[in-house]
Amino acid sequence: MKTYLLLFAALLLSAYSFAQQIPARWDELVASDFPAALAKSSKTCILPIGILEKHGPHSPLGTDLIHVREWAAHAVKSEYAVVFPDYFYGQINEARHQPGTFALPSKVIWDLLEATCDEIARNGFDKIVILNGHGGNPEFIQFFMQSLLNKRHSYAVYFYNPHGADKEYTDQYRKMHKSAIEGDQMPAKVKPRRCFTIAQI
Repeated sequence: MKTYLLLFAALLLSAYSFAQQIPARWDELVASDFPAALAKSSKTCILPIGILEKHGPHSPLGTDLIHVREWAAHAVKSEYAVVFPDYFYGQINEARHQPGTFALPSKVIWDLLEATCDEIARNGFDKIVILNGHGGNPEFIQFFMQSLLNKRHSYAVYFYNPHGADKEYTDQYRKMHKSAIEGDQMPAKVKPRRCFTIAQI
């Protein structure tokens, strides 16, 4: 009988401790956990941004999205924050001719990012960390952030772009990726001598 009581107590204790675990992903939270998630995260939300595009013949279209999702999951193991669900709306106009690329007009991705940040803030977050996983996004995101200074917001946006400066990121990337970081870029000997940017009006 004592064995059953001990087993029951252990199960009860493990169920209680499991119930105390608040998921980090926004889409895995239940509404009643949201206030606790806000408090535990110090009102910090990570917005991981990937893209859907061709990554050579060897990698899935969502490679950037998969990577950034994993980076966010890894980050919240060290310090809790709420992670916004998969977000793949970014700058990818240069590859829109490739099959599987999801490229929205620039105004749409701008408005969508601003509306997303506003909605994250409306839900109680005052710190939004944009975690970039796509090489074509940094200039867009930096300009977006500068433009946020046009008016007051109830939140601050931070931008983390691991490409290039982060040795740990580069090492991890090489382990996960089948080709070099430069793998999707043209070799120097076949690069065109001139490159024109064409904007459609």
